[in-house]
Amino acid sequence: MRFGRILLRGKAVYCLIEGDRVRPLAGDVFGSWQALEETVELKSARFLSPVLPSKIIAVGLNYRDHAAEMGERLPQEPLMFLKPSTAVIGPGEMIIIPAGAGRVDYEAELAIVIGRQGRRIPAAEARRYIMGYTCLNDVTARELQAQDGQWTRAKSFDTFCPLGPWIATGVDPTSLKIQLRLNGFTRQESNTNQLIFDTDQLVSHISSVMTLLPGDVIATGTPSGVGPLEAGDVVQVVIDGLGVLENQVCSEGHGPGSDACGND
Repeated sequence: MRFGRILLRGKAVYCLIEGDRVRPLAGDVFGSWQALEETVELKSARFLSPVLPSKIIAVGLNYRDHAAEMGERLPQEPLMFLKPSTAVIGPGEMIIIPAGAGRVDYEAELAIVIGRQGRRIPAAEARRYIMGYTCLNDVTARELQAQDGQWTRAKSFDTFCPLGPWIATGVDPTSLKIQLRLNGFTRQESNTNQLIFDTDQLVSHISSVMTLLPGDVIATGTPSGVGPLEAGDVVQVVIDGLGVLENQVCSEGHGPGSDACGND
């Protein structure tokens, strides 16, 4: 099944994606819900981020080729950092390059969406706590990352966590092709079978540190090929079975609309 969030008559509602139609839901996909009779054409639906997480727990250097690309040793355990919920945007929304941020990079990632609360979850039980998976772009101000010596500022600007287009359930995450396309050209391409720590290990390790809540997101790391974004770019994260997350890029103060780049 595929669950998303759409804007319907000015309100954000959860929905089921059924072929080329979208069926709004009453209730909460992390609790009880009921499918409504009404449907909307998929191509005309305005999708929002499929979830509003309490936290995004991201993992650095979790593909062997990316660790080599960054000149880093392979980690002995998952290297965790947090992105704030205020960084989340949905498909079709603008990634804003902040003034003075320097180089800003794309990072295609598989994202885990937690379905139920858990603490100290054994790896063998992790799938029971996972609702599904979606695409994520871990946008990063690379120069600030190097300058600060830690990652909080570089990873946390508003719009630096595009997420979507929906949550796919019943997916085997162990061998999914992952790509990033920039203006139609493939810049990253790998497979989740190249993860140093797989999704079950990540859920177990992270939950040994903090309680995972329904709707929380774990970003599992990016493969090699990271590179810069520029105003006017169109960037897509593409993962087998999960769809395409597409966003445009603009510079702060140089876009149309109600704010700098047209995001609502």
